[in-house]
Amino acid sequence: MNAPIGICVNPMSGRDVRRLAARATNMTHEAKRDLVARAAAGADAAGATDLFVLEEPFRIASLALAHMPLRARSHVLPHRARNDAGDTEIAVARFLEAGCTTLISLGGDGSNRAIVRALHELKRSDVHLIPLSTGTNNVFPVLAEPTIAGMVAALQARGLLADDLAQRAKVLHLRLGSPPRVKRDLGLIDAVLLRNDHVGNLLPFDANRLARLFLSRAEPDAIGTSPIGGLIDPVGAEDDAGLLVEMGPGRRFAAPLSPGLFKEVAVRRATRVAFGVSVPFRGAGVLALDGDRDHRLREGELATVTLRRDGPWVLDIGRAMRWAVAAGIMPPVPIEAASA
Repeated sequence: MNAPIGICVNPMSGRDVRRLAARATNMTHEAKRDLVARAAAGADAAGATDLFVLEEPFRIASLALAHMPLRARSHVLPHRARNDAGDTEIAVARFLEAGCTTLISLGGDGSNRAIVRALHELKRSDVHLIPLSTGTNNVFPVLAEPTIAGMVAALQARGLLADDLAQRAKVLHLRLGSPPRVKRDLGLIDAVLLRNDHVGNLLPFDANRLARLFLSRAEPDAIGTSPIGGLIDPVGAEDDAGLLVEMGPGRRFAAPLSPGLFKEVAVRRATRVAFGVSVPFRGAGVLALDGDRDHRLREGELATVTLRRDGPWVLDIGRAMRWAVAAGIMPPVPIEAASA
């Protein structure tokens, strides 16, 4: 039985200008290479048959796999990098073509947003994802040992895990414009309207420019805009709702907008929003999804954002390992026995 896994690495995650403006960790290529190697070792130990990575200029994943004594076959898929989110979207498409329905990602919220955008464009709802954090503002990906993440990915690829060990991710769906020129996009954690900002700005959000936030997850133990809502009314990944936060005169407090960087914010109102309800965002301003300022709204222009639970299936690493032990499929077969 084939058990292929795609390992999706964003070489640019954890390396943007926010390391100058705040105190975020600088994630080096060498550190990512080590994470890939550990994930590969775990996947190999738990029975993965094939590991797929995409070629990129820094050879992060390919060098990590090059000299490892793996039983699993390693595949480096050729690609000419564009050094933007399109590389991640192409990687997802190539992994799916190779038969991978289990993916490990190394990146931040923006990297995983690109993965989910690709899955939606390809209309794939059968993919299981383990997102490992290497980015800046990381609410969607998790901080976990890659070795164990690789093991869980292999068990999933082999079809051994129970269905209830994964949950579909919540997705924020943006609709901008009117027919025939309707633009659509999506985010995983937040849709943020900023006043007096500009598209492409990579600096941390200026608290004074925040106008309206729609959060799929309002986590008090997170970084970015998520804790602005989370410090008032926490909403987790498991909750079937989002949180709409209206900024303005009202409750004032300091929030961690970037690692080690606190700014005072003022919240007028925070309201839970059910799935399927369209939340309006009106310009002028810039609408950012998961920190990426991609969409400019002209004066009076209207966009809507709707929350749905239609993202990939995200595996719970800890629960999966405990379940596997209880089900008697762990520990894995010793290497000597497997090769006999």
